[in-house]
Amino acid sequence: MYKELTIAQRTIMTPGPVEAHPVVLQAMTNRILGQFDPSFLEIMNEVKEMIKKPFGTENKEAFAVDGTSRAGLEAALIALIEPGDKVLIPAYGRFAYLLGEICERAQANVSYLEKEWTAPFSPEEVIKAINEFQPKIVAMVHGETANGQMQPLKEIGAYCREKDLFFVVDMVATYGGVELAVDEWCVDIAIAGTQKCLSVPSGLALVTYNDRVEKLINSRYQKELGLSKSDRNDRHITSNYLDLSQLQRYWNSERINHHTEATSMIYALHEGLRMLLAEGLEAAYSRHSVNEGALLAGIKAMGLQIYGNRETKMPTVTPILIPENIDGESVREEMLHFFGVEIASSFGELKGKIWRIGNMGYSSRKENILHVLSALEGVLMHQRASIEPGKAVPAAINYYQNKTN
Repeated sequence: MYKELTIAQRTIMTPGPVEAHPVVLQAMTNRILGQFDPSFLEIMNEVKEMIKKPFGTENKEAFAVDGTSRAGLEAALIALIEPGDKVLIPAYGRFAYLLGEICERAQANVSYLEKEWTAPFSPEEVIKAINEFQPKIVAMVHGETANGQMQPLKEIGAYCREKDLFFVVDMVATYGGVELAVDEWCVDIAIAGTQKCLSVPSGLALVTYNDRVEKLINSRYQKELGLSKSDRNDRHITSNYLDLSQLQRYWNSERINHHTEATSMIYALHEGLRMLLAEGLEAAYSRHSVNEGALLAGIKAMGLQIYGNRETKMPTVTPILIPENIDGESVREEMLHFFGVEIASSFGELKGKIWRIGNMGYSSRKENILHVLSALEGVLMHQRASIEPGKAVPAAINYYQNKTN
């Protein structure tokens, strides 16, 4: 006999997933509607319009791709790439290399612009690499969760537009937590996900793209074989499931059948977006910023150091240098076991060197910030780390009081 499912109580303070909002979880328990039911199509239409607002865009196309954020990244890139196309990937953290791997698998000619993970690129560095490589596509990460750094995009996007290049940006870790301006920054296609600042479980990717992208996508459109044997296209997008040319026709007025929609996830996305917009985008960004400030105040008071360039740190992820002679994984295990608090380690060259604390969506709450500081301080004291005991939580409370006075 299998036991009844029981889920442990946790305070999730990782860079994703985050705690799903109770209203979102409640929405997912609603009855299933058919994917072409007029009531469900109305929900889809509202979702399509709401997706655009945190992106800061008036694009015609914005919709969800069934799958995690990675599905959206892959769908976006393979929609643009044909074998041999040149793609420039400026890499200042782990997830730029994911973009590159996707491009390589799509048989692109990929060039990496690389640097240490302590900071993003200056616009001048990227523009110089564009001039040298002459790519068709520049693909970048806006907020890099591996190191908590955030890339300025405006000048790079403007230069890509001037040179008639496609600018693709991963906004997974910043969507809903940081002000975005897809149109102003000349981003041609942007990708986000549900499991971070939207407070929705992982399972949908969000994409938006402009008319320039749509024109290229439409030139590669091929109707599914079971729907038409005559509409063949030698340049068709290589994936059926992640084919944006087909998916946009499922989400727009054509309603061409593509797949059985994950209706419960669309309900969740609708409510996650609705609550974000009801809070107000500026208020949500301010909440993330204030909670980041309190977290940093506590970390500093404890005597710990932040990794990377403070000026380009993203507010939704805080990277903390692990003190010498302290086993970072042991600390994470004790925080989870004794306090029910989960924080993250990192990847690649930063594995074992930093912890990462997420400050995203429904997890970005005052009580969570105080709880994670208390847990981290308590475990470090237990492990006899060289810190300033008893100062983290009071410093965070003082920060909150100063912000509200």
